[in-house]
Amino acid sequence: MIRIGMLTSGGDCQALNAAMRGVAKTMYNSREDVEIYGFLNGYQGLIYGRFRLLSYADFSGILTEGGTFLGSSRTPYKTIREPDENGLDKVAAMKQNYHKLQLDCLVILGGNGTHKTANLLREEGLNVVTLPKTIDNDLWGTDMTFGFQSAVDVATDAIDRIHTTAASHGRVFIVEVMGHKVGWLTLNAGMAGGADIILIPEIPYDIDKVAAKIRERHDRGSRFTILAVAEGAISREDAKLSKKDYRKKQENSKYPSVSYEIADRLSKKCGFDVRVTVPGHTQRGGTPCPYDRVFASRLGSEAAKMILKREFGYMVGYKNREMVKVPLEDVAGKLKMVDPKASIVEEAKMLGICFGD
Repeated sequence: MIRIGMLTSGGDCQALNAAMRGVAKTMYNSREDVEIYGFLNGYQGLIYGRFRLLSYADFSGILTEGGTFLGSSRTPYKTIREPDENGLDKVAAMKQNYHKLQLDCLVILGGNGTHKTANLLREEGLNVVTLPKTIDNDLWGTDMTFGFQSAVDVATDAIDRIHTTAASHGRVFIVEVMGHKVGWLTLNAGMAGGADIILIPEIPYDIDKVAAKIRERHDRGSRFTILAVAEGAISREDAKLSKKDYRKKQENSKYPSVSYEIADRLSKKCGFDVRVTVPGHTQRGGTPCPYDRVFASRLGSEAAKMILKREFGYMVGYKNREMVKVPLEDVAGKLKMVDPKASIVEEAKMLGICFGD
């Protein structure tokens, strides 16, 4: 008998179900003596012993479903060693529930924070295999994460739709794309949607250069301008602040988000009508695109293969179009940022896209 535990942690995204299905179908097709336990609502299920034994039928018909049928939650790594409100040792509880079920491996699907905790469990002696989930595509050690391409499709569609109304009314439109720390999603959706200006966290912007780009387009006869702005975009002035001071500024800001601040400043500098659209959580929801269905299925199958070979302590990554094993200790705590000098950025600039730098 081989027993596997499975959980999805952090923000949801498209193709979580497809990835879990990939693990399960490969395991079921490889051995008859397989039991898969699903922990409900992320690490909370593992901590408090909330789980259910899954059947073959649980993985049927979920390839195209968004979200996660196990549920998810955020369990901050920075407080994982702290007892809960009832004094429970969360790490000890997770280990106890793992051993109580006599699990051979724990399959964890998640992003950066999730991988920190997964690596901690590995250090505590548990057998762990992880899958790279995040719409931000910011996990170190893999060229791609599942959920990313689906989110790019949604954000691009939002930009496409804004184009027609912006052109009709001769307006400047800002489309705020998800991404607090990294700009992969905004960069790709912005390029795919034909944005004229792309602002991402890795490249602090000069508002005067952004305004100059808008005026340049207007002088050339363009009636509208589209900005794709990451929710974590930051000005050159704010980039010079300490994290503490910048956080304080945000807490005291009159603006709902950075995009509204940019819109206000541009309106005053350019005199144009600037509107803001925030697709928000639609970028994480809905049916996964075909690419993500295939990609997540492959990742899940590779994870199952590693379990069968008893190769634990790895994230299934994707490098140079091939599946690879990435040690968890190499992944945890690292972000894959957009290099301001990366070829994709240079190519975008050659196309005339302004980054405000």
